[in-house]
Amino acid sequence: MPDFDKLGEECGVFGIYDFDHNDVASSIYYGLYALQHRGQESAGIAVSDTTGPFRDVSSYKEMGLVSENFKPEQLEKLKGNIGVGHVRYSTAGGSVRENAQPLVLNYVKGILAMAHNGNLVNFPELRRELEYTGAIFQTTIDSEVIAYHIARERLLSDTVEEALRRACAKLKGAFSLVVMSPRKLMGARDPWGFRPLCIGKRENSWILASESCALDTIGAEFVRDVEPGEIVSISPEGINSDKSLQIGREKRGRCVFEYIYFARPDSVIDGVSVYDARIKAGRFLAKDSPVDADIVIGVPESGNCAAMGYSLESGIPYGIGFYKNGYVGRTFIKPKQKARESAVEVKLNPIRDVIRGKRVIMVDDSIVRGTTSDQIVTMLREAGAKEVHMMVSSPPFLHPCFFGTDVPASDQLIAHNRTVKEVCDIIGADSLNYLRVERLKEIAGGEDICDGCFTGRYPVNPPTEDIRGNFEA
Repeated sequence: MPDFDKLGEECGVFGIYDFDHNDVASSIYYGLYALQHRGQESAGIAVSDTTGPFRDVSSYKEMGLVSENFKPEQLEKLKGNIGVGHVRYSTAGGSVRENAQPLVLNYVKGILAMAHNGNLVNFPELRRELEYTGAIFQTTIDSEVIAYHIARERLLSDTVEEALRRACAKLKGAFSLVVMSPRKLMGARDPWGFRPLCIGKRENSWILASESCALDTIGAEFVRDVEPGEIVSISPEGINSDKSLQIGREKRGRCVFEYIYFARPDSVIDGVSVYDARIKAGRFLAKDSPVDADIVIGVPESGNCAAMGYSLESGIPYGIGFYKNGYVGRTFIKPKQKARESAVEVKLNPIRDVIRGKRVIMVDDSIVRGTTSDQIVTMLREAGAKEVHMMVSSPPFLHPCFFGTDVPASDQLIAHNRTVKEVCDIIGADSLNYLRVERLKEIAGGEDICDGCFTGRYPVNPPTEDIRGNFEA
């Protein structure tokens, strides 16, 4: 479904270093625009001139969308050939301007600007360690803890790369980082590979981005993914790679929901096409849960590919069953559930000539709280559907997530302590089927994944205290 009952992903990150000394703010803008789906609460850019003073950083961040925050006159003020950018959706820490990124630190070694995607499970311990040695925090997010630890390790290290490695060795949980120092651009990905990060190149510029679609947007070539547990450093001397934090391919835990929902379908993550993964999920649904019907439709946007896969496998015609108003804000960021629900009809409308008199298979990527699935089913019935059969291209959510996705507490999940039949009755569908858990690894290219929100089995032990934030039901 469009976002009324959807998960939020914490962030999108982007960094670029232009060795021809061209200004990079506009490239960061377009890169962030391509990553806007990963966070709509705030956006920010920080840039520096690698030929200028060590402490000369221009930055701007604000609540709202990329297009709202950065007008041409604002971008014109951001001068520099190296920079990082960030779009944010909060899963831990409040939705306030102080928590917007990139974070910029001015310390004895110069400057440090950092953008972070993910959640740390040992955030409280790391923060307390800093507090008891005199640190004063300006935010409530774990990203500031990471930045402080990098800065402190830099005082004890010969290079900023060594400082980043030593800081990352302390972190537990999910992190994909883009870090700008006065003369270097660095990227780091946690050893489990929860969140994506890739490398691109455009002429004499090197880029780091959460997804490959951001590279396409600025005309850059995809080079490769940053490997789980890898730290890369980009400087005029070239790209250096440090893999000393890697823990082995058999211990990786990529978030499978990147393939199901978060990432754009035109992205490729760790060698797996997101589009192909969603088509495959739909095919698996058709194989495992066949239903006799007249038409297959998807709930825009992320349900469309799985619906096509179901149609291709089953032979049932695929149709466009909904018009989605792309000019309405992503409603899952609204502070109250009532606001989410009131926006359903504004954002999504069934196409009656496609639906009327048909037995409809409706494919969606997930049901989280179930607060609006019944509304979507009701909309289809009111549009004249004879039957509505719901297919979900993920398993039932049964457990919370602690690694950068706002899967809420179990008692807020509609599937928790309910049978599939009971959930089906609540949403008012004629039938309901989920993707089987054992299919998840297949859609993600066969490598190990994190499926903890479905199975309760996490690659990393969950925190002893809940650091995910206060989610609205």
